[in-house]
Amino acid sequence: MITLRNLKKIKHTFIFLLILFGFSTSVNAQTFDKLKEIFTFYPNKKAVERDSTIYKQKFIVAPVFSYSPETNFSFGTGAKYLFKFNGSGEETRVSNMPMSIQYTLNNQFFVYSGFEVFTNQEKWVIEGNLLFQNYPRLYYGIGKDTPDSAEEQYDYNQFLLEPIFLKRMFHRYLFVGAGFRLNHIYNTDFEADGLIDRNRPDGFNGSTSVGAEVAMLFDSRSNILNAQDGWYFEFTHGEYFKALGGTHKFNLTRFDLRHYLDVSKKNNDILAFHVVGQFSRGNLPFSEYAFFGSSEIMRGYQEGRFVERDLLATQVEYRKNFKNSRWGMVGFVGTGDVYNDVKSFQFKTLKPNYGLGARFMIDKSENLNLRLDWGFGKNTNNFYFTIAESF
Repeated sequence: MITLRNLKKIKHTFIFLLILFGFSTSVNAQTFDKLKEIFTFYPNKKAVERDSTIYKQKFIVAPVFSYSPETNFSFGTGAKYLFKFNGSGEETRVSNMPMSIQYTLNNQFFVYSGFEVFTNQEKWVIEGNLLFQNYPRLYYGIGKDTPDSAEEQYDYNQFLLEPIFLKRMFHRYLFVGAGFRLNHIYNTDFEADGLIDRNRPDGFNGSTSVGAEVAMLFDSRSNILNAQDGWYFEFTHGEYFKALGGTHKFNLTRFDLRHYLDVSKKNNDILAFHVVGQFSRGNLPFSEYAFFGSSEIMRGYQEGRFVERDLLATQVEYRKNFKNSRWGMVGFVGTGDVYNDVKSFQFKTLKPNYGLGARFMIDKSENLNLRLDWGFGKNTNNFYFTIAESF
C-alpha cells in the first residue's frame, strides 16, 4: 500500500532526480564535450599520431553519482578504460574495463569492476567481476510471499572475484571456456532475536563459496556499452566444494539472454529483449540465493525484496532516440518471480513490473548514456539514476 508519506517521499525524490538530471545535461553539446575531455586521457596518443590505424585508447576518470533504492544517493569516482590490443582492427570490438569506488548515504561503500576484454581478432574473451563492499541490506525472510512488515536490516562485508577465460570455437561469435568464483561473506551484523536470528538460514553469519565454473558465451553485439543489434547469451555452471576452501557444497547455474532489434532506421530506435535465470541445488548459503529486483531487471522492486533458491525474470524495453539529438526515452515492461524449485513455476504467481525513463548521451563515439528510470512493481516503485543501459 502506498501511503501519503510515501507519496511525498516519491515526489521529493523524483523532483530532486529531475533537477540533477537536468543540471547534468543542461550544457550545450560543445561545452559538454569540452568538459568530458578534461577527464579523458589517451594512453597511446603519440602512437596513434604516428599510425592512424591504431585504436585510440581512452582512460576516463570522473566524479560519479547515482541513485537506487538499495543505496540511496551514492558518490565517488569512476574510471573506464576502453582499448584494443595492438594489432587489432575493425574485426575486434572495444574492450571495456570499468572501475567504480563509491560511498552511499546508507553508509555503504563498494569497489566494483565488471570487465569484458577481447584479445586480437577476438580469439579469446576474458570477462568477469570484482567486488568489495560493505552492504547493509533489507531482509524480509525467504520466499516469494514475504510481508513488508517483516523488514529488518542485515549488514555484511563481501569480497567477490570471478574471472572467466573463453576461447572462440566453431563460430565467429561463440566462445567456450572456464574460470573460478570466490564469494566471501564476513563481518555480519543483524538484530538479536530478529527474523534472521530466529530463522538462521545456512550461512547467515558468514560463508565462503569457492567453485570452478564452465561457461559459454555467444555475443554478436556490435557495441558492448549500448547494444543496437545482435544477440548475447551467457551460460555458467559452477560446482562448489568444501575441498576448495568453501564452507558449503552446492552447484549454481545461471544464464543471461538478450536480443536487440533496430526497428527504426530513421532514428535508430531499439527494441530490446532480456531473460535471466538462476538455479541452484545442494547446501546453498544465504549469500548465493537469488535476489529479486535490481537496477538492471525487475526495476521497481528493491534488490532482495524477495529471496529464494531459483529465479526467472524477463523484460522488454523500447528505446526511443530523437534524431540529431543526445536525448532519448525508454519504456519497459517485465515479469518474474523466485522459487524454492523452478519446477513450481506458475504463470498466475508472476510479479509484474513496468516503467519509463529518460536518456542523455554523454559519449557519442561509444554510444554511452546517462540513465534515469522510474520502475513500478506490485505495490512498489523506485527510481534509478546511473550511467549505461540496464542491459
